[in-house]
Amino acid sequence: MTDAEAVADRFRPLRRRLISLGLGEFVAAAVFAVVPSNLAFVAADGAEAALWFALSPLIFVLVQAGTYWLLARHHLPETIPRGADRLSRGLRVLDPIVLFGCGIGIVAAWPGSSLSSVLIVFVWLFAVVEYINYFHVRLSYPWSTWTRQVGRRSTPRLARDLRLAR
Repeated sequence: MTDAEAVADRFRPLRRRLISLGLGEFVAAAVFAVVPSNLAFVAADGAEAALWFALSPLIFVLVQAGTYWLLARHHLPETIPRGADRLSRGLRVLDPIVLFGCGIGIVAAWPGSSLSSVLIVFVWLFAVVEYINYFHVRLSYPWSTWTRQVGRRSTPRLARDLRLAR
Protein backbone atom coordinates (compact mmCIF):
# COMPACT_ATOMS: atom_id res chain seq x y z
CA MET A 1 0.00 0.00 0.00
CA THR A 2 1.39 3.40 -0.98
CA ASP A 3 1.46 6.38 1.34
CA ALA A 4 -1.32 8.09 -0.66
CA GLU A 5 -3.53 4.99 -0.38
CA ALA A 6 -2.86 4.77 3.36
CA VAL A 7 -3.84 8.42 3.84
CA ALA A 8 -6.96 7.96 1.69
CA ASP A 9 -7.90 4.86 3.66
CA ARG A 10 -7.36 6.62 6.98
CA PHE A 11 -9.66 9.49 6.01
CA ARG A 12 -12.40 7.41 4.37
CA PRO A 13 -14.74 7.39 7.44
CA LEU A 14 -14.25 11.15 7.93
CA ARG A 15 -14.90 11.79 4.24
CA ARG A 16 -18.16 9.84 4.48
CA ARG A 17 -19.18 11.80 7.57
CA LEU A 18 -18.37 15.14 5.91
CA ILE A 19 -20.34 14.31 2.76
CA SER A 20 -23.25 13.23 4.94
CA LEU A 21 -23.08 16.50 6.89
CA GLY A 22 -22.76 18.60 3.74
CA LEU A 23 -25.60 16.97 1.86
CA GLY A 24 -27.70 16.93 5.02
CA GLU A 25 -27.37 20.70 5.37
CA PHE A 26 -28.38 21.22 1.73
CA VAL A 27 -31.39 18.95 2.14
CA ALA A 28 -32.38 20.79 5.33
CA ALA A 29 -32.06 24.15 3.55
CA ALA A 30 -34.24 22.86 0.68
CA VAL A 31 -36.87 21.56 3.10
CA PHE A 32 -36.93 24.87 4.96
CA ALA A 33 -37.29 26.69 1.64
CA VAL A 34 -40.18 24.55 0.38
CA VAL A 35 -42.29 23.24 3.23
CA PRO A 36 -43.12 26.42 5.22
CA SER A 37 -44.21 28.27 2.10
CA ASN A 38 -46.87 25.60 1.55
CA LEU A 39 -48.49 25.93 4.97
CA ALA A 40 -52.08 27.13 4.60
CA PHE A 41 -52.22 28.87 7.98
CA VAL A 42 -49.23 31.06 7.05
CA ALA A 43 -51.05 32.36 3.97
CA ALA A 44 -54.28 32.76 5.95
CA ASP A 45 -52.44 34.88 8.54
CA GLY A 46 -50.74 36.98 5.84
CA ALA A 47 -47.41 35.99 7.33
CA GLU A 48 -45.46 34.95 4.23
CA ALA A 49 -43.09 37.95 4.26
CA ALA A 50 -42.33 37.64 7.97
CA LEU A 51 -41.76 33.89 7.59
CA TRP A 52 -39.31 34.48 4.74
CA PHE A 53 -37.46 37.01 6.88
CA ALA A 54 -37.15 34.28 9.53
CA LEU A 55 -36.18 31.55 7.04
CA SER A 56 -33.57 33.54 5.11
CA PRO A 57 -30.82 33.60 7.75
CA LEU A 58 -31.44 29.94 8.56
CA ILE A 59 -31.09 28.91 4.92
CA PHE A 60 -28.05 31.21 4.56
CA VAL A 61 -26.25 29.51 7.47
CA LEU A 62 -27.22 25.99 6.37
CA VAL A 63 -25.94 26.54 2.83
CA GLN A 64 -22.67 27.95 4.19
CA ALA A 65 -22.22 24.96 6.45
CA GLY A 66 -23.09 22.45 3.73
CA THR A 67 -20.64 24.07 1.33
CA TYR A 68 -17.94 24.07 3.98
CA TRP A 69 -18.40 20.36 4.81
CA LEU A 70 -18.22 19.37 1.15
CA LEU A 71 -15.11 21.51 0.58
CA ALA A 72 -13.49 20.07 3.70
CA ARG A 73 -14.22 16.55 2.45
CA HIS A 74 -12.67 17.27 -0.90
CA HIS A 75 -9.45 18.73 0.55
CA LEU A 76 -8.66 16.22 3.30
CA PRO A 77 -6.15 15.96 4.91
CA GLU A 78 -5.35 19.60 4.07
CA THR A 79 -7.40 22.59 5.21
CA ILE A 80 -9.79 24.28 2.80
CA PRO A 81 -8.21 26.45 0.07
CA ARG A 82 -7.33 30.06 0.88
CA GLY A 83 -10.04 31.50 -1.41
CA ALA A 84 -12.74 29.41 0.27
CA ASP A 85 -11.30 30.40 3.64
CA ARG A 86 -11.56 34.10 2.78
CA LEU A 87 -15.12 33.68 1.51
CA SER A 88 -16.10 31.83 4.69
CA ARG A 89 -14.62 34.58 6.84
CA GLY A 90 -16.49 37.25 4.87
CA LEU A 91 -19.75 35.37 5.19
CA ARG A 92 -19.12 34.91 8.89
CA VAL A 93 -19.00 38.70 9.25
CA LEU A 94 -22.15 38.99 7.16
CA ASP A 95 -24.12 36.39 9.18
CA PRO A 96 -24.93 38.59 12.20
CA ILE A 97 -25.88 41.43 9.86
CA VAL A 98 -28.28 39.11 8.02
CA LEU A 99 -29.71 37.84 11.32
CA PHE A 100 -30.22 41.37 12.63
CA GLY A 101 -31.58 42.74 9.35
CA CYS A 102 -34.02 39.86 8.99
CA GLY A 103 -35.06 40.40 12.62
CA ILE A 104 -35.99 43.96 11.66
CA GLY A 105 -37.84 42.60 8.62
CA ILE A 106 -39.81 40.24 10.88
CA VAL A 107 -40.86 43.13 13.10
CA ALA A 108 -41.85 45.23 10.06
CA ALA A 109 -43.90 42.39 8.52
CA TRP A 110 -45.22 41.02 11.83
CA PRO A 111 -48.53 39.20 11.27
CA GLY A 112 -49.88 39.82 14.77
CA SER A 113 -50.87 37.19 17.28
CA SER A 114 -51.34 33.94 15.42
CA LEU A 115 -49.97 30.46 14.99
CA SER A 116 -47.73 31.87 12.27
CA SER A 117 -46.11 34.28 14.71
CA VAL A 118 -45.05 31.36 16.92
CA LEU A 119 -43.56 29.60 13.88
CA ILE A 120 -41.75 32.77 12.79
CA VAL A 121 -40.15 33.32 16.20
CA PHE A 122 -39.17 29.66 16.44
CA VAL A 123 -37.58 29.63 12.96
CA TRP A 124 -35.63 32.85 13.56
CA LEU A 125 -34.38 31.61 16.94
CA PHE A 126 -33.37 28.34 15.29
CA ALA A 127 -31.32 30.38 12.79
CA VAL A 128 -29.58 32.12 15.70
CA VAL A 129 -28.86 28.77 17.38
CA GLU A 130 -27.47 27.32 14.14
CA TYR A 131 -25.23 30.36 13.70
CA ILE A 132 -23.92 29.98 17.26
CA ASN A 133 -23.53 26.21 16.78
CA TYR A 134 -21.38 26.60 13.68
CA PHE A 135 -19.31 29.65 14.50
CA HIS A 136 -19.07 30.08 18.28
CA VAL A 137 -19.99 27.16 20.57
CA ARG A 138 -20.87 23.64 19.52
CA LEU A 139 -24.42 22.93 20.61
CA SER A 140 -25.32 19.83 18.60
CA TYR A 141 -24.54 16.46 20.11
CA PRO A 142 -26.31 13.12 20.20
CA TRP A 143 -29.28 13.20 22.60
CA SER A 144 -27.71 10.55 24.83
CA THR A 145 -24.69 12.77 25.59
CA TRP A 146 -26.09 16.26 25.02
CA THR A 147 -26.32 17.41 28.65
CA ARG A 148 -22.81 16.19 29.40
CA GLN A 149 -21.20 17.52 26.20
CA VAL A 150 -22.84 20.93 25.77
CA GLY A 151 -21.48 22.12 29.11
CA ARG A 152 -17.94 21.70 27.82
CA ARG A 153 -18.44 24.69 25.50
CA SER A 154 -16.23 23.25 22.76
CA THR A 155 -15.31 25.22 19.66
CA PRO A 156 -17.18 24.00 16.55
CA ARG A 157 -15.13 22.14 13.95
CA LEU A 158 -15.90 24.71 11.27
CA ALA A 159 -14.56 27.55 13.45
CA ARG A 160 -11.44 25.54 14.36
CA ASP A 161 -10.75 24.70 10.73
CA LEU A 162 -11.11 28.33 9.68
CA ARG A 163 -8.57 29.31 12.34
CA LEU A 164 -6.15 26.66 11.06
CA ALA A 165 -6.55 27.82 7.45
CA ARG A 166 -5.06 31.25 8.16
